[in-house]
Amino acid sequence: MKPSPTLIIAVLIGLAALGYLGFEWRTTASALETLRAEFAEATTSAETALKNAEADNQQLSDALAAEKERNDAFEGKIQDISGTVGKLDKLSKIDPELLQKYSKVFFLSDNYVPAALTQIPQEWVSDAHDEYFEKEAWPYLEDLLKEAKDDGISLAVTSAYRSFGTQAQLKSSYKLTYGSGANAFSADQGYSEHQLGTTLDFVTKENGNALSTSFAASKAGLWLKDNAYRYGFILSYPAGNKYYQYEPWHWRFVGRDLARDLHDDGKDFYDLDQRTIDPYLIDLFD
Repeated sequence: MKPSPTLIIAVLIGLAALGYLGFEWRTTASALETLRAEFAEATTSAETALKNAEADNQQLSDALAAEKERNDAFEGKIQDISGTVGKLDKLSKIDPELLQKYSKVFFLSDNYVPAALTQIPQEWVSDAHDEYFEKEAWPYLEDLLKEAKDDGISLAVTSAYRSFGTQAQLKSSYKLTYGSGANAFSADQGYSEHQLGTTLDFVTKENGNALSTSFAASKAGLWLKDNAYRYGFILSYPAGNKYYQYEPWHWRFVGRDLARDLHDDGKDFYDLDQRTIDPYLIDLFD
């Protein structure tokens, strides 16, 4: 029995449809494969770009960090230079003679006069005569005198600044009276700390305003021993010094830092080398 034309046509149509569908499937599969490949390529490219961007960012970050480090170092150098310039400028305004060791060690010119002197008020002077002190050091002396007074100690100044000429006259008068013995307690002109304007002799009414070694055991002497360093003052000629006789009344302003260190270390000013003393000059009036 032969198949009917209709069946044949239906079969042909079905085969054609299957062929078309197979073709479409192959086309779709190929398109999907192409899309997968493109996606994979795009993903790889994106990952590569991301890694490159991260590497570039790291390089940029490293470069920025290195640049900041260089800038910080440069700023530090500028600050160091500025600090050095500032210190040099500060030192240029401070008289280097004020921390020199005199007393038979160095000579002070007959032309030397402190940059600025101020008169000590009469309330702090032992009798009716004028006394002068280095202007920038005066506030420290004033604080010392006021603090002593608050503690019941009536200190008075009997001798502060002396010019080269005044020291020469004083030494001559001592020689007339004591002969060569005057060298034990009086400096020649040019070697006296008094010429600096930062040195003075203290007395009290209790001891009759006399310059005597008994001053050391007085309330004033003991107070100075315990407190003078806090105001920047040191005893120039303690017992056993190799320059002059013991002078517990003779005090010199050397600045708080040096006075404190000498006090804490149990040393005397003339025990130190000049090169050890010199660095304290910059903070003399701080």
